[in-house]
Amino acid sequence: MTQELGPLARKLSLPYYEDALPAHDSFHANRVRNLSIRLADEWSRTVERDVLSAATWLHDIGRPLERSGEIEHHDEWAAGEAENLLETEEVTVDRIDSVKHCIRTHSIRSSSPEPATPEAKLLFDADKLEAAGARGIVRMACIVGERSGRTGEKYAIIDNSSVSGMATSDLPDITLLRDWAKERLDTLYTSPGRRLGKSRWSFMEDFFAQFSKEIGVEGER
Repeated sequence: MTQELGPLARKLSLPYYEDALPAHDSFHANRVRNLSIRLADEWSRTVERDVLSAATWLHDIGRPLERSGEIEHHDEWAAGEAENLLETEEVTVDRIDSVKHCIRTHSIRSSSPEPATPEAKLLFDADKLEAAGARGIVRMACIVGERSGRTGEKYAIIDNSSVSGMATSDLPDITLLRDWAKERLDTLYTSPGRRLGKSRWSFMEDFFAQFSKEIGVEGER
């Protein structure tokens, strides 16, 4: 293999994102890649940036298949697929194993293994930070839309029915986005990730306060 691992993984990953919805497309993978490298630059730990970069590009290649119900867990599937792809390109076994560990441990599922390497922790944090801040609000709203109506889940209601006069409902309101973001920010592993998470959460609190005013909870001024 003569090509650098990060650019190689990018090239290999792009066809898998052709059918992806906006929240988990190649632009998301690229943002996670850039943010993870930024966090690595701010961290005192030694980081294999080529492994990290490759894992960020490949971590969500199974999302379209998971969404269509063809596979159950995109992280496990992506780890196996990444192994096949990188073996074909004659990437060394140790680096393939490192990339696979990052991919396997990036999920927030309770059954997901814990990230044990600096690269895995950075991928996890960068991916979770995509749910926070201004960009995170937009991205989480996209996910709400993606899941609306699936298996009876009507997530698209993000208003407060008690204020608007609508009939009461057990559907989630804007607190769903708040809960999703907080859940992810509470799980961050790295010190630079937690610092950035704190900053982004501060913005989100201001946003949620403004949202409440606009629907009449506190009275918009």
